[in-house]
Amino acid sequence: MITSKERVLTAFNHQEPDRVPVWLGASPGFRRKAIEHLGLPDDESLSRYVRDDFRRVWARFCGPDKVSPDMHLPPGVTFRSPFGILRHGYEGGQPIDHSLRHATTLDEIEAYPWPDPGWMDVSPIRADATLFSDQYAILGGEWSPFWHDAIDLLSMDTLMLKMYDAPEMVDALLGHIVDYYFEISRRTFDVAADLIDIFFIGNDFGSQTGPLLSESLFRRFLLPQLKRLIDLGHDYGLKVLLHCCGGFAPLIPAMIEAGLDGLQALQPNCRGMNPAALKAAFGDRLTLMGAINSQVMIESTPDAVREETRRILEIMKPGGGYVASPSHDYVLVETPVENVLALYEAVAEWGKY
Repeated sequence: MITSKERVLTAFNHQEPDRVPVWLGASPGFRRKAIEHLGLPDDESLSRYVRDDFRRVWARFCGPDKVSPDMHLPPGVTFRSPFGILRHGYEGGQPIDHSLRHATTLDEIEAYPWPDPGWMDVSPIRADATLFSDQYAILGGEWSPFWHDAIDLLSMDTLMLKMYDAPEMVDALLGHIVDYYFEISRRTFDVAADLIDIFFIGNDFGSQTGPLLSESLFRRFLLPQLKRLIDLGHDYGLKVLLHCCGGFAPLIPAMIEAGLDGLQALQPNCRGMNPAALKAAFGDRLTLMGAINSQVMIESTPDAVREETRRILEIMKPGGGYVASPSHDYVLVETPVENVLALYEAVAEWGKY
C-alpha cells in the first residue's frame, strides 16, 4: 500500500495512483464543529477520519511585540493583516479602510511601514513537518495573497485606475508585498524544503462571470509577481500549487507559461470553469484539484453531494493529475458536516483506479 505522500506525488506527476488523493481545507470554525459532531479528540483525528492525504506547516508570528496580529483588536475588528489593514465581518471580513488609497506618489508607497519578514518565526517548521513527512504530502510556504493585499491597501477601483495612470506605483506596491511573502517562504524552505512537497499559495483572480482583470493587465502586473513565487518553489525542488477562486480560465495559459504545477478550487458554477473543459484543455499540464461544488455542499443533501462527487470523479480522475476537494480552499462553518463527509466517503467508494 502506498503512502499519502506517494499518492499525491503520483497525481502531480500525471500518473494514476491507487486512488484519487483528497484534501480537506476548512475554516477553524468548521473543523471545531466537525470534531464535536464526530466525537473526535483533536484536529489531527479529523484529518485522519476523512483520509486527508495532506498536512500543512506554517511559520509563527513572533513580532515586533511577540503578539499575534489578531490579538488585542479594536471593537468590531475581526482581523489585522500583516500590512496593518483592519478587517471586520464574517470569516476575515472586509477592510475597514484602505491605507494607501489616497497616495499619489511613488515616495508614499516606499515610505509605507512595510512588515518585516523577521516577524515570522520559521524555526518550528522542521519539527512540525517531521511529524508527518514520511506519510503525508506536506504543504508549506506563505499563502502570499498579494493581489488581495494590494486591493486592501489601495481599494479595487484605485488599484485598477493606477494600473493605467501610475503603473510604477502598482509595480512598487506589489513588489513590496511579494518581497515580504517571498522572504518568509525562502526562510521556510531553507530550514525544511527537504520535508516539504508543495508550495501552496492563494490569490483569487476570478469573479462569478470571468477574470477580475484582463489578460493583458494580468500579464503586465500580476504574472511577474506570481512567477517570482513559482520560481522560488522550483528553486527548492517543490511543486507549486495555486488556489484561485472564480472564473479565471482565460488566465490559465499564462499561469502555465510561468511554470505553475497545479490549480486548486475550480468552481464549476463560474463562467469558463466547466470541469470537463478544464480537464481536456489543461489536464496534461496542470494538476487539477477541487471542482466538487461547495455551493451544493452547503445547500444540498449528502446523497446529492455523493452524486456530484461521483460525477466529477468520472470526469477528472482518468489519467491521474487530479486531487479531490471542495471547490473552495475553506469549507465554511455553515456547511453541514454530513455533506462534507459524503464527499470523502464517495471518493473512498468511487475514487479507486
